[in-house]
Amino acid sequence: MTDHIARLHVCTTCRAGRELAEGEAVPGTLLHAEIARQLPGRADLALQLQEVKCLSSCKRGGAAAISMPGKWSYLLGDLTPDLVSDLLDYCTRYAASPTGTVLPSRRSASLQNFILGRFPALEIVV
Repeated sequence: MTDHIARLHVCTTCRAGRELAEGEAVPGTLLHAEIARQLPGRADLALQLQEVKCLSSCKRGGAAAISMPGKWSYLLGDLTPDLVSDLLDYCTRYAASPTGTVLPSRRSASLQNFILGRFPALEIVV
């Protein structure tokens, strides 16, 4: 049932706020690849990884956004492949939180300032 699975959108076009040398790998693509590599080893985490082409956070890239029905959504920045383990720990706490809120005291020290913004849960009117 996908309504109980968190979604992590990762910007694969993100250049992390800098010009790249010719032939240099795009940082966002490297971030996405590392998440995809580590995710299968995380049986504690129901997370759908999705590629996105731009999150408009170029100066604070690598950028990602996490969302889940009925919870706050968060725009995340300053992510690098070496932070993926901590990011996946954050995603586990996000998924377990009734509102999606993960207090700074419950985040890894490496992710204390990575939240760029948050958005209220979408209300479904029937």
